[in-house]
Parts: sequence; C-alpha cells; structure tokens
Amino acid sequence: MSFSKFHEFIPKSYLYLRSGYRFSTFKKDLIAGITVGIIALPLAMAFAIASGTTPESGLYTAIIAGFLISALGGSRIQIGGPTGAFVVIVYGIIQRTGYNGLCLSMLIAALILVLLGICRIGSWIKYVPHPLITGFTSGIAVIIFSTQIKDFFGLKMGTPPADFAEKWLSYFEAFSTFDPITLTLASGTLGVIVLIRRFVPWLPWGICAIVLSTALCMVFNLPIETIQSRFGAIPRHLPFPSFPSFLIPSGQFKEIVTDGIVIAFLGSIESLLSAVVGDGMIGGRHRSNCELVAQGIANFGSVIFGGIPATGAIARTAANIKMGAQTPMAGMIHALVLFCILYLLAPIVSKIPLAALAAILVMVSWNMSEVGHFSRLLRAPYGDRAILLAAFLLTVFVDLTVAISVGMILASFLFMQRMSQMSKAVSLSQIFQENQVDFPEKTDPADLSKKIVPKGVEVYEIQGPLFFGAATMFRDLLNRSTNEQKIFILRMRLVPIIDASGMYALEEFYDQCKKNNIILFLSGVHGQTRQDLKKFGLIGIIGAQQIFSDIDAALAKAREILYRT
Repeated sequence: MSFSKFHEFIPKSYLYLRSGYRFSTFKKDLIAGITVGIIALPLAMAFAIASGTTPESGLYTAIIAGFLISALGGSRIQIGGPTGAFVVIVYGIIQRTGYNGLCLSMLIAALILVLLGICRIGSWIKYVPHPLITGFTSGIAVIIFSTQIKDFFGLKMGTPPADFAEKWLSYFEAFSTFDPITLTLASGTLGVIVLIRRFVPWLPWGICAIVLSTALCMVFNLPIETIQSRFGAIPRHLPFPSFPSFLIPSGQFKEIVTDGIVIAFLGSIESLLSAVVGDGMIGGRHRSNCELVAQGIANFGSVIFGGIPATGAIARTAANIKMGAQTPMAGMIHALVLFCILYLLAPIVSKIPLAALAAILVMVSWNMSEVGHFSRLLRAPYGDRAILLAAFLLTVFVDLTVAISVGMILASFLFMQRMSQMSKAVSLSQIFQENQVDFPEKTDPADLSKKIVPKGVEVYEIQGPLFFGAATMFRDLLNRSTNEQKIFILRMRLVPIIDASGMYALEEFYDQCKKNNIILFLSGVHGQTRQDLKKFGLIGIIGAQQIFSDIDAALAKAREILYRT
C-alpha cells in the first residue's frame, strides 16, 4: 500500500518542524502560547467545576489533551482543552454513573474518534445542519448560565437539582439567602469583563478579572467561598497515570456506551467546527481525519491523567490566531504554560473565589448563546426553524442526547422532503408531438420523424435523484396513462443517482407494467446509473434489449413493434 494514502494522517506539527522551524516563528508562537495559556487557566477550572468535577481536572485536561491535540492534530492553530459544550454532558454523566462511568464513556469516545478518523469520516461532519448545531449550542449556554446562579448570588443551599425547571424553582426558594458580598464581587467581576472586552479587547479578560477579584478577596479578607474552601488545595503536580475501574455496575453498560457515542459525536463536531473557523481566519486548510485521530488520543490521555472530555476550543483558537500563532508549537506552549502555573502558583490559584469563576461562565454562556444568530435563524424556512427550536428546547428541558437524536431525525426528514421535491416525472409525449398518430398502412417506421410518438406509447422523463424519498412517484404513472397504452418509455438521462429503494420501486413498476401487458423501455441509462442497475440485477430482469442509451433509439424500437402489430 502506498505511503501517500496515509499522508493525511501526518500531524501538522511534524510537517512544520521538518520544513525548518525558525527562531522568528518560535517567538510568535511563544507569545501566542503564553497568552492563550493564561486565557485558558480560569476557563479550564470553571468548566471543570460546572461539570461537577474538581478544578484540577480541568487543568489536567488542558495540559495533557491540549498538548496532544496540538502535537498530533491536523490543524496548525487549533487549541484543545475542556469546553463549555461538554459541561452539560459531563455533569449529567457524573450524576448518573459517577466519575468512573465518565472515564469509561471517554475511553469509548476516544476509540470512536480514532476509528472515525481512520475510516476517513471527518469530512462527513459537515453534513450536520447548522440550525441543529446552533440549537443545542444555545441550549447548552442556557444550562451553563443556570448552573452558575448559586455561586453568583452566594445562595445558601445544597446541590441544585439536575432538572432545569426544578433547578430554577430551588433557586427561587433559596433566593432570600443570597450573600450581598458574593453578589457584589460576582457582579463587579462581570462588569470588569464587559469593560475589558469593550475598551481593551487585546487584554485576556478572564485572567485579568480573576487576578483582580482574587486580590480583592485576599487584601480585604472577604468571607467568600474559594476553590480551596470547597475543593481543597490544588495539587502542584500532575497525577500518576492510571486506568479507571472496568467493573461496570449492573444495568449501566448501555448507558455508558450511549454516553461515549454522544461525547464522540459532540467532540468531533466541536473540534472540526473550531478548525474550520480557524481556517477561515488564516486562509488555511486543516486535515479533518488527522484531527479526529488526535482528538481520540487526547481524550485517552485525559482519562488516564484524571481529566474530562476535551475538544477544539473555538474562542481559544481564535485568540491563538489573533496573537500571531504560526504553528502547532503555540498550542503545545499553551499546555506547558498551564503546567508551569500549576507547579509554581497552585497555592495562589486555590484562592480564586468561586463567584469570580461564576462570572466568567456567565460571560461564556452569553458568548455561546449567539443570540443574534439564533434570532436570524428564526426567520429561516419552516423546517430549519423546527430543527433549531427542537434542538434548543430538548437540550434545555430534556437531554442533549435526545436533542441531537431528534434534531438529526428531523434534519434527515427535511432533507428527504426537499430532495423529493427536486425529483419529478414529466410527460414528454405532448412535448415530442402535439397530436399522437396511428401508423398509416404500408408505411415504414424509419420514414417517420424520430420524435413522433404514436398512439399506444407513453413517454415520461424522470428528473432528479431517484432515491427512497422520491421512489413513490412510480405508483401514479400508470394511473395517469390511457387504457390503449402498449409501450411505456421511462427517460432517465437526468437521474444522477439511484439507490436501493429507487431500484426496488423501478422493479415494482416493471412488474406492474408486465401485469397490464405493457412493454417497459428505459432510455438515457448510462454511467453510474447503468452500473447500479446492473449490480442490482434490474438489467437482467427488464431485459438488456429494452434499455437504450437515448430516446430516439427507444422510440424507433417502439414504432417498429407497433408497426408489426
């Protein structure tokens, strides 16, 4: 097997390092990597806490998975790590199966991602409809926002219920217990973030807001809950690699496998969408299948180091590009910067107030909601609106797995309906000749015009793909025809594809013609359509002598048959 077939799986990092990595390029990557590493610090911890795990799990994920995604991936500017899209999934999995169940689901997802890449299915992800992606992304944003109310207001309550409606009811019941100091700090942090984004957008707003809020808490000794007071001190090292327990509790196997499939599906969409956005900003082109393999390996690495699911992060990838990143080295530097912060500054990081992290996630949820884009899609055609709203509402009120499943089913039906509208059967008898004629006595058929359609012959042209969404058109063709019909010609020159359902419908139509003593001709059958008919056995069933390359030959044969009779 030629090595060139595997060229698409060569990581971009190897290609850039092999071609000569200059110091001038390294300086740009170093600046970008340090900046993105600082940006990723509060986000990684905030996503981990919102997911129901410890803040260090988010750091481990950003370090291990972030490094592997950049080192092995097919994009030169992709930044990987924990993202907001996984918060809802991870939180639900941990509530149902515990952290060990999450790890097992991640291992399954890692295997699926690698297999998707090896099987070259990366390019298929583009067929996920945009309204579906926007719908569940906006739904996730609403859920992330709802999970931060307790820490943002400092409510004195236990763990909020997982159900969206019950969660908000519990918030209203506990609202009288809010802490004014916590609310003031969270609101101030959010205000600082808004001001930075508005007036000094080049500053990393997340780390600036965290540093300011943490400094205020330490200087004034504010009685506000911190990472350390809730989770304990953050370790100053990476954990020793270990595998999760493979003992699956009774009845959870199917659930764990389903969760793994959902993680893989969402991870592939998120990572390739991030890579596409990055390509648009730099005018480049990523290798989707190589990226999927890297995502799978990165999630495997995240599991054995006690992390959570990782994927491409759109906001951090965009920041990486804006800071001048040139190669995947910037992403690897970003992971090393996070490791240095963990090793050197863990005691200070442990002092970060949870209210400040809640403010950051409120801003993240606003960014994810894409309110403007969501409202524009509400003016899209009815089918797209149905997909958008179904994905959004099911994500918020039911479950992301259900939302994706129902959204894909709706999208498939919408696609079939639209494709079937493109396919139609058009009568050509009246087009070829306004008045059908009988054969005069002692007239040779060859002397007649090629386009004369005699009485007893019906010509229909199939226009568009003949697949399962459009195959039912055959059922009405004979009913439209006259009782004197003896020959039926189906012109198929405008049929680009025909699937098994279309061929079965064609065979059924042939049987119907045979039952009514009508001869069926096919014309314009060539290329892939002819090969498919041959593989399915239809050419043998109908008869090769009744299949023609053009309409003139089919009409000539029809005239000959009628002349004899």
